Amino acid sequence: MKCALSNIQFSSKSTSEWVFIRELLSKQYLSWNSFSRKKFIMAINKCNNLFAPGLNRISWKYLKLVIRDNKCLNNIVNIANAYINLEYWLLHFKISSSIIIPKPNKVTYDSSKSFHPIVLLKMLGKLIEKVISECLQYNLITNNFIHPNQLGGLKQCSTTDISLFLTYLT
Repeated sequence: MKCALSNIQFSSKSTSEWVFIRELLSKQYLSWNSFSRKKFIMAINKCNNLFAPGLNRISWKYLKLVIRDNKCLNNIVNIANAYINLEYWLLHFKISSSIIIPKPNKVTYDSSKSFHPIVLLKMLGKLIEKVISECLQYNLITNNFIHPNQLGGLKQCSTTDISLFLTYLT
């Protein structure tokens, strides 16, 4: 994967921003490793079969059955690797549909807080996104790109994890 920062033209940045940008540009680029079958199997095994099916009515349960076939799994891995190599995400996977579900036991349904929106996407796209996300997070953490004080959005860094850590310290 290429770094887009090397092609950017910068204008009127503060000194600290220039130092940061020069530091970024001087870093060595990391190459993106191709996806493996194991990464997809691990990602899909974490998915709950009870979740709502995707926009194309395919559920995690069905996708797990499809991935059992080696030929299908190889095709999915090849598709994901092609997306990374081409640096392109198909419009097919960007199409979504929203469903609004009323929350149970509400006295009135005259406010938006009484409803729960769900966005449906294509399940194959969601699976590929999960694998990309896990690979990105692994690369960010192993190469020290994440500040030690970064807490949200990382595995083992939820509010509960941090609360337990702080409780343990005291």
